[in-house]
Amino acid sequence: MTVLGKIDTSVFTEYLATHEKKTLLRFLTCGSVDDGKSTLIGRLLYDTKLIFEDQLAGLEKDSKRFGTVGEEIDLALLVDGLQAEREQGITIDVAYRFFTTEKRKFIVADTPGHEQYTRNMATGASNADLAVILIDARKGILTQTRRHSFIVSLLGIKHVVLAVNKIDLMDYSQEVFDRIVSEYKDFAAGFGFESLKAIPLSARFGDNVLERSPNMPWYDGPTLVDHLETVEIERNLWEKPFRLPVQWVNRPDLNFRGFTGTIASGVLRPGDDILVAASGKTSKVKAIVTYDGELAVAGADEAVTVTLEDEIDISRGDVLTSPSARPEVGDQFQATLIWMNEDELLPGRPYLLKIGAKTVSATITDIKHKTDVNSFEKLAAKTLKLNEVATVNIATQSPIAFDPYEDNRATGAFILIDRISNLTLGAGLIDHSLRRASNVHWQALEVSKEARAGIKRQKPAVLWFTGLSGAGKSTIANLVEKKLLSLGYHTTLLDGDNVRHGLNKDLGFSDADRVENIRRVAEVSKLMTEAGLITLVSFISPFRAERQMARELLGAGEFVEIHVATPLAVAEARDVKGLYKKARAGEIPNFTGIDSPYEAPEHPEIVVAASGETPEAEAERIFKWLFDNGYLPIEPSYVI
Repeated sequence: MTVLGKIDTSVFTEYLATHEKKTLLRFLTCGSVDDGKSTLIGRLLYDTKLIFEDQLAGLEKDSKRFGTVGEEIDLALLVDGLQAEREQGITIDVAYRFFTTEKRKFIVADTPGHEQYTRNMATGASNADLAVILIDARKGILTQTRRHSFIVSLLGIKHVVLAVNKIDLMDYSQEVFDRIVSEYKDFAAGFGFESLKAIPLSARFGDNVLERSPNMPWYDGPTLVDHLETVEIERNLWEKPFRLPVQWVNRPDLNFRGFTGTIASGVLRPGDDILVAASGKTSKVKAIVTYDGELAVAGADEAVTVTLEDEIDISRGDVLTSPSARPEVGDQFQATLIWMNEDELLPGRPYLLKIGAKTVSATITDIKHKTDVNSFEKLAAKTLKLNEVATVNIATQSPIAFDPYEDNRATGAFILIDRISNLTLGAGLIDHSLRRASNVHWQALEVSKEARAGIKRQKPAVLWFTGLSGAGKSTIANLVEKKLLSLGYHTTLLDGDNVRHGLNKDLGFSDADRVENIRRVAEVSKLMTEAGLITLVSFISPFRAERQMARELLGAGEFVEIHVATPLAVAEARDVKGLYKKARAGEIPNFTGIDSPYEAPEHPEIVVAASGETPEAEAERIFKWLFDNGYLPIEPSYVI
């Protein structure tokens, strides 16, 4: 249509205005392998006419090569974009697609069904308001159906569609549909879903997807699209307390300092009082700045830059809040944890915890129980394996601001990251703080570590001897201590075998117990340095992560890593205690160097036993290094 020779843009403006007013529903599809999730999304895109002609042509070509439905177009290929997915016929990654109808806009996440990729499913569910859980009518409820339903409930999704797919392969049987729905409702009764709508459908042929199917006259409910268009999702984030996790301190010049982030919940206006959750410092909002100009009001899900009336200390990772409704701030809390890594979780091992834009060091202090996804029974556990879900206690190195996940998803969810590989290991949902932590405070002491060390005329340090069993750690450590003691230095020696007779006698030799063994010894070593002692620690300590944790517990320069780098063949040939022989015979499981790994130090301060010298010569070399590096002053270097 043209007006006076010009294109009439009013129709486009009207269309865009109508489009902007539509509500947005985020949902995911999940279920077991080959339940038809990708086919369903492909059907939705196809039926809502969101496939261009060139896409359709490409789909027809790909269907001949990768398709699984004979000569027909395989709609699943619209979503399964990865080559590996197409070749295997399964979804590996999370695929996001947008489509729209006359009534609503949608973002759908197609998540993997294979158990190995449950972690991807949890990622897709993290921002969803509704879950479409597919069940193959031929197979009924499977383990992954239960696992995904459980995770959906954990992540706070309150609205579920039970899509009984491939009903065409069961002759559109109402009996099959009713049986599956009854079984599902029985096991999901405790999940707290606000709505649960069961729909029989065939994603392949479009039955009850967009149009009602004539093949199921017994079903009088809505089609899938009808339900998605009309289901009421209450996202009352504007009514919740104000939270703004700071992602960036915006300082383009000396005249502007703003704090940028996406508002997680609540409403903000210029002139409002504001508080930094962790520090408790307060100010007032001067302006709310965006790319399009300043706002008179901003609310949840809006990205803004906030300027304040006062210059107060705020950094990336801080949370700006309302003074009248502060989040909790603490360094210990209980959480529900979904473990997402092939390597098992080890309590006591230091990980990185990322919540919002803040990253801190953290450890799992206790696994209270894990949950069986089939029976939902609470089971005792010392570690967690891939895809297992547990309730755990977590301690962070420094306090963080948070809300319980059920109150606020954005400030109640976190991930655990491996400190070395930077891989995401798990996803967690905070339940509540541990009140016991708020009752424990640092006691100010009149006598300092420096004073204790000064009166001993020495610099406190931990000499950490690490190496294989039989490497000579204890022999060399004993010689070093004798030398130090003969010259009047104050020492103590913590030996692996000796400590296991007392402090650590309750621990075995699993990876989890080894981690806890080193954690306890590291804490004791720290206490010894507080006493001003030179502490010699002789432990295999096979994992780098725990040795790094011990280093970080101490002050700068107080941790001296000594790698007794005796090769495995030499250590096994010595076999003073006969342990290697028993390990080779299978009598000692998890023996370091045989069926349990030893991670050699990458940058130790000292390496010994690599040159074939005598233990006495190696001990003398360590002593010389300590003297040359200022650990053994001749005269007092501290003033008491």
